[in-house]
Amino acid sequence: MNLNSKDWKNKKESDSNSICLDVRTKDEFDEGYINGATNVDFFDSANFVSHLSSIDKKKSCYVYCRSGKRSYAACEIMKDLGFKNVYNLESGYVGWVENGYETIG
Repeated sequence: MNLNSKDWKNKKESDSNSICLDVRTKDEFDEGYINGATNVDFFDSANFVSHLSSIDKKKSCYVYCRSGKRSYAACEIMKDLGFKNVYNLESGYVGWVENGYETIG
C-alpha cells in the first residue's frame, strides 16, 4: 500500500511491533536515514531476498527508498513472498526530508 509521508509516519509510529526497511544503497543510507530503519540494498537481490526470509511475515513492514520507486518494487516482491502488511513511502526519503521529519545522520 502506498502512503504519503504523513500517513506513513503516523501509521509507523503507532505500530510498535513493526519493521522499517531502507532499500537504498549503503552509501545513500550512510548519508542519512529514518530512525529505526534497517538498510537492505534492493539492488543486491540475493542479500535482499535472504534478509526478507528472516523477517516475520505477520509484522507490518514500512519500506522506503530515495523516491519511492525501488521501495514500491520491494513491496510488490514482499507481497509475493507472503507479507500481509507492507507500506511504501510513496515520496521516499526525499519527501520525508522535504516535510521536515526527523532523520539520523
